Amino acid sequence: MCGLVNGLAQQIADHVRERAEALGLTAPQATALREMTGPMTMRELAERMSCEPSNATFVVDRLEKQGLVERRPHPTDRRARHLVLTEQGHALQTRLLELLERDSPLAGLGPDQQRTLQGLLEQALIRP
Repeated sequence: MCGLVNGLAQQIADHVRERAEALGLTAPQATALREMTGPMTMRELAERMSCEPSNATFVVDRLEKQGLVERRPHPTDRRARHLVLTEQGHALQTRLLELLERDSPLAGLGPDQQRTLQGLLEQALIRP
């Protein structure tokens, strides 16, 4: 079972890396863009990327230099900053998501099967 999960994870990682490179991004940059579904803090993004906040900061610094992400004041916490995609960032995110859907390692599964797999994986990740 572990070999199957590891094999799928490797296929997904390779898929993300190839699609990211086609857009001039690194895999971590593509992951950050994929996970930015709205304004969020660095800590929230790091959690979604499954990495340390310092690693997410490095990735966001590069995305910010490319004009894809902006740091804005948090609306309720003056100590925090919100990460927000720029117009250019939204456009690139859309292209990235389209590329990630093409020939995805999960493309052989129907929508119901993908939802079932997602539910099972979420269940497996819950620790007692």
